[in-house]
Amino acid sequence: MQHFLSGISFGFLLFLISSGLTLTFGLMRLLNLTHGAMYMVAAYIAIELLDLEFNYWLAMAATVVLVALGGMIFERLLLHRFLNQILPQIVVTVGAALIIGDIVLAIYKGNPITPPKPPGLEGAVEVFGAFFPKIRLALIVVGGVVAIVMWFVMAKTRVGAMVRASVDDEQIARSVGIPVPRLFIVVFGVGVGLAAFAGIWGGAFSGLGPGIDNRMLLLALVIVVVGGLGSLKGAFVGSLLVGLINQYGIVFFPQFAQFALFAPVALFLAFRPQGLYGKVGE
Repeated sequence: MQHFLSGISFGFLLFLISSGLTLTFGLMRLLNLTHGAMYMVAAYIAIELLDLEFNYWLAMAATVVLVALGGMIFERLLLHRFLNQILPQIVVTVGAALIIGDIVLAIYKGNPITPPKPPGLEGAVEVFGAFFPKIRLALIVVGGVVAIVMWFVMAKTRVGAMVRASVDDEQIARSVGIPVPRLFIVVFGVGVGLAAFAGIWGGAFSGLGPGIDNRMLLLALVIVVVGGLGSLKGAFVGSLLVGLINQYGIVFFPQFAQFALFAPVALFLAFRPQGLYGKVGE
């Protein structure tokens, strides 16, 4: 039960990251490879604010807003110029991620660090006879709420309908008065903000250190591809599957944990390249 809950909680953390990447890559066709760097830098910004004796919840909210605004500025000034141009997007975002990683490395010297846990979520509670960290249980609840809210917004609201219409046919969407550029920049900001929130909470139980940005980015990309491009349902299911496979791979095959994760993914994509909920041809 302890390993199962650990896998599920890690899966929900991955969902917070991959859902943002699904919005930007799957829907907007913007391949933002700075996503892992945003996850990492948000945790470090939150640590700095907490060191200045900010209230925890205020520091978290301020960090998410700051990182989201930074992402929106990056998209508006640079990334949107390469819409539907995958190779330039890769070059620009990989370059930006490397710059961010080097700045963080220069400041923190690569020393492992763990952000503080949210107030009231320190320690563990007993669940079905096993002790489990409170913050991981809270992450399961928060991730579930975020999943429901995102599904509702995308499937049941006017904003979601405008986003889907803009993705399906941008020219027609513009012709009927949908503000496509503003809509896309807000969607991009939401995606980056979700990665920032995940970094603050995820770092509190997984820690921060060199390479954490690349690891999280790689897992998020795997989930987006496995789930199907642009599918929030696919991101949700894929995140839980990857979280469980990763946890049980570490437990039963510690020396081959990466193989235990990526080999089934490669095998799955060989037979269903469009992913779980993607369309054939994507």
